[in-house]
Amino acid sequence: MNTLFDTAPDFSQPIAVLKHCHDRIRKQLQTLQNLLSHLPKHGADDDAQKAAQAVLKYFDKAAHLHHEDEENNLIPMLHATARDADAALLAELVPGILAGHQQMDRDWSIIKSQLEQIANGSSSALSASDVARFCDTYAAHMVVEEGNIAPMAKRLFSAEQMAQLGSAMQVRRGITPDLPVSQVPEQQTQPVNNTVADGVVLADLRLDYGRASLTEHDVLDDPIAQFGKWFEEAMHAKVNEPNAMSVATVDADGKPSSRIVLIKQYDHRGFTWYTNYESQKGQQLRANPHAALLFFWSELERQVRIEGKVVQTAAEESDKYFYSRPVKSQIAAIASQQSAPIAGREQMEANYDAAAAVSGEHPVRPAHWGGYRLDPVRIEFWQGRRSRFHDRIVYVKQADGSWVKERLQP
Repeated sequence: MNTLFDTAPDFSQPIAVLKHCHDRIRKQLQTLQNLLSHLPKHGADDDAQKAAQAVLKYFDKAAHLHHEDEENNLIPMLHATARDADAALLAELVPGILAGHQQMDRDWSIIKSQLEQIANGSSSALSASDVARFCDTYAAHMVVEEGNIAPMAKRLFSAEQMAQLGSAMQVRRGITPDLPVSQVPEQQTQPVNNTVADGVVLADLRLDYGRASLTEHDVLDDPIAQFGKWFEEAMHAKVNEPNAMSVATVDADGKPSSRIVLIKQYDHRGFTWYTNYESQKGQQLRANPHAALLFFWSELERQVRIEGKVVQTAAEESDKYFYSRPVKSQIAAIASQQSAPIAGREQMEANYDAAAAVSGEHPVRPAHWGGYRLDPVRIEFWQGRRSRFHDRIVYVKQADGSWVKERLQP
């Protein structure tokens, strides 16, 4: 007898949740393979349409969250914790895991278009080679993670780190703490968390953080992991646009300027945002590729200052983000010569209409639009204290890539 839903662990067991996600992925891959044998005999009948819809729903709504769990939380936390042989194994495996995510995303975009036509009954064509490549890549990927990454995390992570990982996974899914995975709709996306940690209620949060402190022992050894910890806490606290950051650049004459942009990714490689390469900041970064970022979370009386060298992201990364944006945003990026003067709003609208007419429903990313990544060499964490006697802990990257942290006077 089939149960109405899968029994699933809750987020107090984040590694078990990841394994549960793998099990669900395997079921969807099996459905995809069953569909291959069904279609030649029965075409895009009602059963085929339902199967295609189920696979589409899972890989569009849920599977990508699993990748984000790994890229934004699990892997950075392991990098911050692993030493010696574990660190060496991570260095060997992680590039392949990240490449696997990109390959699966590319393969899914191919299969998705085929499944959409099957789902609406307009076609019964499904490429066996495309399905095989997608399934094989996923299967090999999950074997590596279950055989190496998951056991390492279970062995190395403290109870606090497991709680941090589980909390991040909950925030990503918009889940109230401690609600079992099986009871949460996959499409739910808005955070509904009312408690940050240890019973601290959001309404009391600022008062608590107003009395907070920051010591050298409070922070993690890796500043990227520490940033992730603070970022998740800002998400929990429903800080207004926690992903907003100031980007300060300097032109060829040494004159500074700054603006607010939205961070789109952070990991061991650095902090990434997207923009027009011909904008003012783009021109300044060509003249001087060094920049400074600033996050200010006033509700928590915290700021993070980050300095380093900026490089453009690979075209593949820029493509991936550009095509994830709404079509209207894609067209706006094409139509706007960012930072250049224009006669008026009417001309802007006319430029947009012209770009929309040419682009249709499938705009192409222009070469002048893409990502920047700041590779940090200095990261400072600032915690507000009473009487302006603030706590400041700074990390400075050494020549060998390690980080040294120390306290600064307010």
